[in-house]
Amino acid sequence: MKSTIRRPRKSLRTILMMWLLLFAIVPLAFVTGYSLVKYEQAIDQELVQRLLGNGREIQVILQELNKELALRNLRHAEDKTIIYFISSNAYGAARDLAMKWMREHFTNRLSIFNREGQLEVALYRESGGDVARQEKLESGDVYLSEKFLSESAAQQQRAIIDFTKDGNLDLIMFSKITTSGGIIVGYIEEILRIDKSFIQGLKRRLNIEAVFFSNEGSQLVSSHDDLKHYRQGFFLEKYSKQNDQLFGLNIRDNPYGFMVQALEWGGEKFYVAVGASKQASKNVLKNINYAFFTVVGATVILLIILSFIFSKIMLQPLNALVELVQNVDFNSPPAMSPHVSDNELGILTDSFNEMVSRVHNAQNELKENIKKLESANVEIRETQAKLVHTAKMASLGQLVAGVAHELNNPIGYIFSNMTHLREYSQRLITLVNTAEKDVGSLPKQKEKLEFDYIVGDLPKLIKSCEDGARRTRDIVLGLRNFSRLEEAKLKEVDIHEGIDSTLALLAGELKSRIKVHKSYSELPLISCYPSQLNQVFMNILSNAIHAIKDSGDIFISTRKSDEKHIEISIRDTGSGMPEETKEKLFDPFFTTKEVNRGTGLGMSITYGVVKKHNGDIVVKSQLGKGSEFIITLPIQLIS
Repeated sequence: MKSTIRRPRKSLRTILMMWLLLFAIVPLAFVTGYSLVKYEQAIDQELVQRLLGNGREIQVILQELNKELALRNLRHAEDKTIIYFISSNAYGAARDLAMKWMREHFTNRLSIFNREGQLEVALYRESGGDVARQEKLESGDVYLSEKFLSESAAQQQRAIIDFTKDGNLDLIMFSKITTSGGIIVGYIEEILRIDKSFIQGLKRRLNIEAVFFSNEGSQLVSSHDDLKHYRQGFFLEKYSKQNDQLFGLNIRDNPYGFMVQALEWGGEKFYVAVGASKQASKNVLKNINYAFFTVVGATVILLIILSFIFSKIMLQPLNALVELVQNVDFNSPPAMSPHVSDNELGILTDSFNEMVSRVHNAQNELKENIKKLESANVEIRETQAKLVHTAKMASLGQLVAGVAHELNNPIGYIFSNMTHLREYSQRLITLVNTAEKDVGSLPKQKEKLEFDYIVGDLPKLIKSCEDGARRTRDIVLGLRNFSRLEEAKLKEVDIHEGIDSTLALLAGELKSRIKVHKSYSELPLISCYPSQLNQVFMNILSNAIHAIKDSGDIFISTRKSDEKHIEISIRDTGSGMPEETKEKLFDPFFTTKEVNRGTGLGMSITYGVVKKHNGDIVVKSQLGKGSEFIITLPIQLIS
């Protein structure tokens, strides 16, 4: 019978094209991506070196300004003319001389104080470059603070930074004006302001964007208005987290790389964030990406063309072979594919023809073997059923023998007591008849029939019968609990009840020679097949009893091993097992007992029951020291 022709869900042509694209584009993408990353890293590294150099150059400029301003300020403080004017309180003449100094220099402000620290001369440079007075400050209300004068007492000259309220940075040089005898007659202060014009000059000179800020993070002056919009402390945080590291910012949609560096003026620190444009490198990366996608597009087109050519040469013979495979009917003589070429496809076709012939012959042999296997399987099932029945009957015989022995004792008590009860009842009836006919002879008759003895012995006989009946009831109840025929389905039970009922049935074999020690933990009800687990306990305990020759102990303990499992341990002090016996213990038909004493299926059935409950059983044994069976069972069993 021919099968329905199936079409592939995925075309081999598509798969080949995908793999070709994968092996062509992935390496190209990796190399290009790796190159782009390395190129960008190189650009960033170059930018870092450039910005570090710019930062150093700014520091050098400040050092030169500091040096020049310090020399000029000290020369002015030591000028004999200014010393004379201040000593003689000729502050107008001192002001004129100071204006001349400012016109010859680049300072933005110049102030002269008298010996008490009162401001007498206050000059500043206007935006047009002219020098003017600040008459309001010269009114006599401005003083140097005592704290400042105290801090400056030990120094002839002092460099100071002042962060102004209007967002500028003043670089101050302050000197004492003293006579040749060392007497202080006043103080002179010259200020260089880092303002918009100063930073724009840096921008043109170094081709950078820059923003100065204080050691508290407040921005002072910047080369671009966009840099003013960042919150206070933004650049200082970058310095603390990314010291000597590049970080990116956008200025008017243009990418910039920035670095923060510390500057110094007279021992005081402030900071500058220096940035350079990355637009040129971004344009280069854009061109590289464009070239990459162009190459990828060309590669895709080329691979599509190659895939069509390849499918024409290779896939047509393969499709013909696939159609032949799908039409093979192994119930009929095999159809052979014609030889196509001497290449790999030809070898594939010849191998297919050979395979079809072998499969046809193997199928015929397989049919014959299946018939033989089916016949053998029927015989194996029948034999297996007989063996299992034999094992059950052997266990049942052992159980019945024990139960019969246990029942024999209480029933014997009852039976032996019945004779005495019958005799006592006849004597009592005789006494009743005597009391009705001849009351006078009653005392003599009571003595003759031993009435007092009957009164004392009769309760003992009745109690003995009651004990025997109670013992018989307990044995029957234990047998019923052990079998649990009405509980063949999955049920939640107390595992301790199953162990105790099994021990009750084995009481005859335990007798007084074997002592059972129970150590039960508090366990939840477990989901199981009760009668099957009772059979497990019966098999293990019976083997433990048989392993103890004279007298010994059996230790039974239970515990909760984790949140989902319980553990039952049954350990005896019997003869133990050698390693070779322990390895074969759960094999079917393996037994160490004498002929006709065991089937070798008890422990195999035990193993099967435990595994059916999704549990595990482990055996520990040493020859001459006893054995221990550890059973692990789940608390909840899904049927």
